[in-house]
Amino acid sequence: MYRLKLVLLSLLFVSLQSPAASGFRQITLPASDSAARALEMTVWYPTASQAPIEKAGENPAFVGVDVIPNAPPLPGAHPLLVLSHGYNGNWRNLSWIATAMSAEGYIVAAVDHPGTTTFNQNVAEAKKLWRRPQDLSQVINALIAAPGVSGEVDVGRIAALGHSLGGWTVMALAGARFDTERFTTDCRQHALLAGCHLRQKLGFDLPSSRPELLKNYRDKRVKAIVALDAGAVRGFSPESLATIHLPLLILAAGVDTPEVDSGLESGYLASGAAARWVTFERVYGATHFSFMQQCKTGAEALINEDSPGEGVICHDGDGVTRADIHQRLIQQISLFLNAALDYRPPVGETG
Repeated sequence: MYRLKLVLLSLLFVSLQSPAASGFRQITLPASDSAARALEMTVWYPTASQAPIEKAGENPAFVGVDVIPNAPPLPGAHPLLVLSHGYNGNWRNLSWIATAMSAEGYIVAAVDHPGTTTFNQNVAEAKKLWRRPQDLSQVINALIAAPGVSGEVDVGRIAALGHSLGGWTVMALAGARFDTERFTTDCRQHALLAGCHLRQKLGFDLPSSRPELLKNYRDKRVKAIVALDAGAVRGFSPESLATIHLPLLILAAGVDTPEVDSGLESGYLASGAAARWVTFERVYGATHFSFMQQCKTGAEALINEDSPGEGVICHDGDGVTRADIHQRLIQQISLFLNAALDYRPPVGETG
């Protein structure tokens, strides 16, 4: 049914092109119990404010996005999209999709996962990977409980999107269960995969991790999942993937690398889940890093000065720009989510 809705919504997309401003807040969520740690959360949301627009996430290397800080949210209930960044990434990485979806009437919330974010690389926290899906559930709880922050959440229309290790995170949130023994065995055959290089840093080699990662972290409030060039997913059991019964959009980089092979990673997810729920595509011209924010001119050299070799994050495929890739992704992700959540953006509230 959601595939039919996607087709119908695609016919409406060209008529819904009037941009709207994004409200913007950054909030610290306090730790509340053993399953809820202190989190830094960034929220984008629809607003009618005419206050001055500012840039968020702007720095010498990366392009920022237009927002109105601390603007009052629009009244009414809005769908919610929660975002999960990759290994040692942060909220800025997916700000391009956040502003686009908030312009369509969505509340969009990104969290910096302690231990695996740019700003917190605590070794002990990084080894508790099962906390990542719990972080997203904590964000959902917080925003439902505080409608004054970014608007009222439509609790029947909640989705999750993640890139790289964030793709792992949202699949766990959908109910995929991770078996460290399966992953270790698989890494003997696919040792070049980035997830295998991170086994020790992510605690996959610890006996104490296995029972925690094998638990079901499914949040039944989440009705749709978008995984962008997911990594470290081959430890998810086929049995658990087969039990996921909600729409999945699995997008992989069209430019493969040995570290994140689309067939071995995203392809594994797509083949393991029930076919009726899966939309799988390799994104033409996209590298693994094309799903991150846009680099400025000269950013590669600037990044390499500080971290030699890391400037590769600015590479895209030959003959394409990251801006063009993002525009194609925005349209595809928007159509998928609107169909999966049975949501039609109000005219004038779409980017």
